[in-house]
Amino acid sequence: MPPPAELSRRLRPRASLAYSLAALAGVVAFGTVGFTLIEGWSLLDSLYMTIMTVTTVGYGPPLPLTPAGRNFSILFMVVGVGTAGYLLSTAVQSLVRSEILAAYGERRRQREMSKLHDHYIICGAGRVGRRIVAEMRRAGAPFVVVESNALLAAELKLPDAQVLIRDATLDESLVEAGVGRAAGLASCLPDDADNLYVVLTARTLNPTLRIVSRAVEESAEPKLVRAGANRVIAPTIIGSHRMAQALLKPAVEDFMDSITAENLDLAFEQVEVAPGTALEGRRLEDTDIRSRLDVVVAAIRRQGGEMIFNPSGDTQIHAGDMLIGIGRSESMSELTALARGKQYRRS
Repeated sequence: MPPPAELSRRLRPRASLAYSLAALAGVVAFGTVGFTLIEGWSLLDSLYMTIMTVTTVGYGPPLPLTPAGRNFSILFMVVGVGTAGYLLSTAVQSLVRSEILAAYGERRRQREMSKLHDHYIICGAGRVGRRIVAEMRRAGAPFVVVESNALLAAELKLPDAQVLIRDATLDESLVEAGVGRAAGLASCLPDDADNLYVVLTARTLNPTLRIVSRAVEESAEPKLVRAGANRVIAPTIIGSHRMAQALLKPAVEDFMDSITAENLDLAFEQVEVAPGTALEGRRLEDTDIRSRLDVVVAAIRRQGGEMIFNPSGDTQIHAGDMLIGIGRSESMSELTALARGKQYRRS
């Protein structure tokens, strides 16, 4: 099935074909009624004469024509045959043009998609998938959506190069989405069995891929992890936990909402320290992360997986550490540039 934009381009010629067929039916009705009224023939004889004239078969009239009938036949031959020929040629031309445009659009989409590297693949464009797409757009991250339902995919209003109308559980669909070059994959299909198959297939095709999967049922979580998912998210469990927090600990819930609010200039980000940068080998208190950037480092994750929560000022920063911080968006961008050894340019 073609992508949404190509689907729209195909619908226009098909609408033109429908109009042409309707106009042709109008011509046939005009001739049938005309012969019936002028010659007094039955509807079947009049329809026979009309179809014979339009198709230029030329068997001859079923009954002798009166002078008035001959005059009407001359008029109908000119109007009917000319109109039918024009409408049919227009319809064929529209269909051929649509197929050429669709083939060109498909090749262009494949070329653009083949250029993607370190992108993210989102399998499923349902309620969860749409929210992930919104977050990806806000973060400016490259991504591709794989969705079998063309109507759901069209609602995303994405360019052709970012949408695949395919079954995400098929190997060829993930290969076409560039799973071998991708940085991560989110499987958010509404069925746990389908998510399990996507995770297993993606892990086989790319052993280093970061995979996050949705779990509809809580019992599916360990199976998805065994299949190769790095993280399994159960929206039902998370939603119930947030509701309980809002009841029992409203201040904590308000703080979490303030972090994720789109209208606040506040970011909760992870920053990896690259080797040879100014942060490597220094204690946390000796950096200007807190004093100048006003960024709070809530945790540090070591390369081996050790997590240090609320690190003290004596904590030493190593290459490969993941700094998890809270601060203004511009400050977090400056910290990211500092951790990568690059010069940050203020806008």
